[in-house]
Amino acid sequence: MADSTDKTDLPQHTRRNILDTMEIDTRLLGMIGAFVIICVVFDVWTGGRFLTPRNIFNLTIQTVSVAIMATGMVFVIVTRHIDLSVGALLATCSAIMAITQTAILPNMLGIELGSSLIAPITIVVGIIVGTLIGAFQGWLIGYLTIPAFIVTLGGLFVWRNVAWHMSAGQTVGPLDPTFLSLGGTSGTLGATGSWILGVLAAGFVLYLLINARRSKVAHDFPVKPMWAELIIAGCTTGAILGFVWILNSYQIPAGRLAREFAAAGKEMPEGYTEVYGVPYSVLILIVIALVMTIVAQRTRLGRYIFATGGNPEAAELSGINIRFLTVKIFAIVGFLCAISAVVASARLTYHTNDIGTLDELRVIAAAVIGGTALSGGFGTIYGAILGALIMQSLQSGMAMVGVEAPYQNIVVGIVLVLAVYVDIVYRKRTGD
Repeated sequence: MADSTDKTDLPQHTRRNILDTMEIDTRLLGMIGAFVIICVVFDVWTGGRFLTPRNIFNLTIQTVSVAIMATGMVFVIVTRHIDLSVGALLATCSAIMAITQTAILPNMLGIELGSSLIAPITIVVGIIVGTLIGAFQGWLIGYLTIPAFIVTLGGLFVWRNVAWHMSAGQTVGPLDPTFLSLGGTSGTLGATGSWILGVLAAGFVLYLLINARRSKVAHDFPVKPMWAELIIAGCTTGAILGFVWILNSYQIPAGRLAREFAAAGKEMPEGYTEVYGVPYSVLILIVIALVMTIVAQRTRLGRYIFATGGNPEAAELSGINIRFLTVKIFAIVGFLCAISAVVASARLTYHTNDIGTLDELRVIAAAVIGGTALSGGFGTIYGAILGALIMQSLQSGMAMVGVEAPYQNIVVGIVLVLAVYVDIVYRKRTGD
């Protein structure tokens, strides 16, 4: 007897297009496309000045501080909270670290600027303070059930003015030279170190791709065609090595080199040149991005965070301590604010009263532009970093063409609203 089942009723596991075949995240591809368009438009508009090694170097170090905090904001928004205090908390951590290295350590312990102990002690103090403040705010939200919006709005006013009080509203400096090297302009890996980092990073990406394919094969999961794997590997490693090549193309000004040789009591050889390479601050961002990605994807804490954001009631019924989880999340944000304070104050070479102003809005915008859902349950670390880069590119490009700051903020606000709308439409169409 013939089988009467119509074969057309069976599910068809076919690839719809090349993007499906390569298993590329269309949201990520859209953000990359937007970033490329922004860069090309401003490069044409500025007569080729936007995509110069010098501007890309500056754009990179300007993005780091916001991008670091944005990785933590992903966890906050994923769990359906918000944090409006990150900029003010950055200012408090910056003030504490500046006073620690310019007043407390020299006057109380006799450790002067330039000592090898100044930078480590200062950073540890800042991290402890930032983490404790973040955990305290998380306790107010998790255990006292005060809405995160109210707690962090209050924190915005409190910590901004605590920073002002600690510095008496004055600029604090000069800061320790080792500490300043973490800001980007005075601390870089140089040409050789940058190439080593680039090769290691490219090799690590290839290892991840190969390991992921082997894991799928071992568990009889479908895998991408080999040509798709090669294209993804080539594009990723090409982007990494291309980024290193661009930064290694930015030469240190001859005048600065001459001053450095003179300070060392030497004469600079004729025709001598050096390049900046990858800044230490970018290296810090890379490490934080890797750690936060591992936490999000490979740890119990990360699973609890996304489970809570997806369905808080079900997460609590399954045994997740949501209150303590909230404390952990805001403690992580406080920790990252302290790291951002190191980078921001070191880049400026001093602590100033307005450091971190409006950073809370930039950080939230970076996370949202990067695809973090305000409804909770979804967000990526790489998306938040790319969102910070897109936003900084917009602001830097507009500044280069002479757009005044108020109009820059108007454009950023429009882009933020547009990004949320696009994300809503995307989720409706994909069913996410």
